[in-house]
Amino acid sequence: MSQSLYERLGGSEGITAIANDVVDNHMVNSAISQRFQDSDLDKLKHAAATFFITGTGGPEVYEGKDMLSAHKGMNISATEFMGVLDDALLALAKNNIAQREQEEVLFVLYSMRPHIVHV
Repeated sequence: MSQSLYERLGGSEGITAIANDVVDNHMVNSAISQRFQDSDLDKLKHAAATFFITGTGGPEVYEGKDMLSAHKGMNISATEFMGVLDDALLALAKNNIAQREQEEVLFVLYSMRPHIVHV
């Protein structure tokens, strides 16, 4: 039996490190950093980690909104969305995640585009 994406990303500990790096990347990404200026970074990192843990086959720990509800009315552009994907890929690479897993994560993230961009 093959391991879940959750397991291949290092379980909760590995995913939390990746999520923290994604949020840190957002804060220095000029395309999207303004979206997060007034955010509670610890809360944002926790939400990103638990969403990612649950979404990759780990324990059901995410208690936040679904993607459409979370992004409705924010008018997120395609450019901003691509900035988020770039930040995620940078975080995955920083955490030495293999190419196959990076592609799987990118596929999952991109599949959420209709629930995030211009909603």
